[in-house]
Amino acid sequence: MKLRKRLGVVALVICLCVPVVPAWATIRVGVAKVDITPDKPVKMSGYGSRKDLSTGVHDPLSARVLVFEQGDDKLVLVSADVIGYYAGTADYLRTAILEACDLQPSELFLSAIHTHSAPTLTYDVEHGHPNNVAYTETFKTRVIEAVREAIKNAAPARMGVATGSCPVGSNRRQVRIKENGESDIVLGRNPYGPTDKEVLVMKLARPDGELIALAFDYATHATSLGPKNYMISGDVIGLAEQFVEKVIGANVIAPAFAGASGNIDPWFRVLPEFTTESGWVPEPVLLGTFLGEEVVHTSRRADVAEVDDPIRTAFATVELPRKPSEGFGAGRSASMSISVARLGDVAFVGLGGEVFTEIGMAIKAGSPCRHTFVITHCNGAAGYLAPEDLHVEGGYEVRSSAFAPQAAEIVVRRSLHMLHNLYPAAKP
Repeated sequence: MKLRKRLGVVALVICLCVPVVPAWATIRVGVAKVDITPDKPVKMSGYGSRKDLSTGVHDPLSARVLVFEQGDDKLVLVSADVIGYYAGTADYLRTAILEACDLQPSELFLSAIHTHSAPTLTYDVEHGHPNNVAYTETFKTRVIEAVREAIKNAAPARMGVATGSCPVGSNRRQVRIKENGESDIVLGRNPYGPTDKEVLVMKLARPDGELIALAFDYATHATSLGPKNYMISGDVIGLAEQFVEKVIGANVIAPAFAGASGNIDPWFRVLPEFTTESGWVPEPVLLGTFLGEEVVHTSRRADVAEVDDPIRTAFATVELPRKPSEGFGAGRSASMSISVARLGDVAFVGLGGEVFTEIGMAIKAGSPCRHTFVITHCNGAAGYLAPEDLHVEGGYEVRSSAFAPQAAEIVVRRSLHMLHNLYPAAKP
């Protein structure tokens, strides 16, 4: 077994895996899904005003794993139905997974769908609720099991990618005119603001045509439910995953990845509960079904083919300029993890924070690949990252961010530089 580099806490770590692989060595793919629904009441994440424990489960939570393998080289994509990996849990969980599964840091994309109706992950026994500490340990064990299972069942597969579009997500930076006539940016609905409506779908099948996975990427917060909701749920994105799996079949997994959506909320947002009045479709279910149906429609246009390009990956933790020492975001870390990977003309960019949709769109536009999965809440939780021009407008995301205005441009340039370095040149 070859030696593997372990995850380190450093200001800048770049791990570039550039394998030499024969052209005939086609990609092997493994998939796995594990239940991560809490079996006890837990503290829920996403809203500071929510103090009590969860009161029940509306729909189950899962962790879904895709493993791409070529010889000893791997790309592991984990999609978990949680909010993200805050308070040091990214390094804690990544270290455990890397060691248990013999992976290099660049090979693991540990991501979350950013549902605000899931348990808070914590390993802090002094300040965390005991049920949440226990839940986090169970989460760690089950994700490791799922990664191992996906590696074990890896077999030759074919891949296809297609794009659709969905209006479920809306820009949330709404302009409000105050009594004194001045304008302010509040969290609401701005239907005319920038959104990335692309639904990017990857279809994976065995050589005999057996479908094994439909992975999709879409830019929205999973916040159709608000702080008054105490029911466990995957919210919009999690419900979309469940819908796709129900329609396509029990043996197919549908891992979702939250695109660049720091300023994007579902069309119906922060509602107090799943409405059950006569004839009413609860908004999270409605929106999740809408998104799920577009995933299924889009997948039918994806033609699968063999992929014999080498797997290439890179990982960096980049120090970014921070705000001055005063303000809401002062004193917070100003670093962000960037993970990139490439399979032929398909790229993956994992960003460890809540990145505005304009940043994701800029990365897609500059990518050397035809299709680019921009995955946020991946391998870290550095908070909001907004484009420089929006720092003038202000708003909650900008106020709470630790990053200076020029940080966004640095992340775009570094992500694209890392992507371009994976292959010497893009395919025509």
